[in-house]
Amino acid sequence: MFNAMTLFKTLTLAVVLALNPWVGSSHALAADPAPAVVNINSADADTLAGALDGVGKSRAREIVRYREAYGPFYSVEDLLEVRGVGQSILNNNRERITLE
Repeated sequence: MFNAMTLFKTLTLAVVLALNPWVGSSHALAADPAPAVVNINSADADTLAGALDGVGKSRAREIVRYREAYGPFYSVEDLLEVRGVGQSILNNNRERITLE
């Protein structure tokens, strides 16, 4: 039989668990896996922003604009020509980027 304190603790725990978005989610144990590879010559801005670390929608739009203005990227290092993309972003994403 429940006493008042046990009932209070049980209800409090139930509320905390119900309101916590991490409980019962794979997010609690690991980060969302990013796509293994993204093609910087064909991906749209939303795909680039979602797949590359440090690349938000604005920077992803710059990548697409650069590609549309100057043609395809011939090497991963060509991304350094895009405004807002520096060596750190390139290094953090090098293994995720493909050109074909």
